[in-house]
Amino acid sequence: MRRLATLGVLLLGLFLVLGKLVSGAAPGVDVAVADTLGGDWQGTAGRVAYAGSLVLGPVLPAVAALGLVVAALVNRGRPRLMGLLLRCVLLLAVCRAVSLVKPVFDRARPRDYPDFSFPSGHVVSVASVAFTAVVLCAWLAAHRLRLVVAVSAVAVVVAALCRVLLDVHWLTDVVGATVGVVAVGLLAGVALRLLPARTLGG
Repeated sequence: MRRLATLGVLLLGLFLVLGKLVSGAAPGVDVAVADTLGGDWQGTAGRVAYAGSLVLGPVLPAVAALGLVVAALVNRGRPRLMGLLLRCVLLLAVCRAVSLVKPVFDRARPRDYPDFSFPSGHVVSVASVAFTAVVLCAWLAAHRLRLVVAVSAVAVVVAALCRVLLDVHWLTDVVGATVGVVAVGLLAGVALRLLPARTLGG
């Protein structure tokens, strides 16, 4: 538990340092990636990325949270499971709150677009659901953990790629979003006694 909390603190520090470093002029790597991938945001790639962002975005954690609450109510006769599901709702909410720090860094987007850039809210949304799904799987279906981790990682990468292809986020925005969610997720997971995962009977 202490190792997980320590890792969370280190990643949170990395997230904050990264945000501070990129709050000024965009680093060369950001500019290079934006020039390579973001140039066709009005073309086919942009239309596909836009469709992907509609699914892999802020709507996802809202749907996931609602599903967890409904599942908790359905299982109110099983207090341990209900408690686990409700704690996962809190974990999801805390992870999603990472995007609230955008005004702290006041970073401009690659192109003219509303709101600040760091971290990517869409990637925060998907990473929050992914992190919560992995934690829940570790409790309820540990034998499926590798699959859930793989699917979750792919979802986060796709969400990040969509935002970069749309030229509304820099590479460091999507990387920072992922690091921030994992950092907060680890700390909140330990605080909520979701990490390290156990069985409900343990």
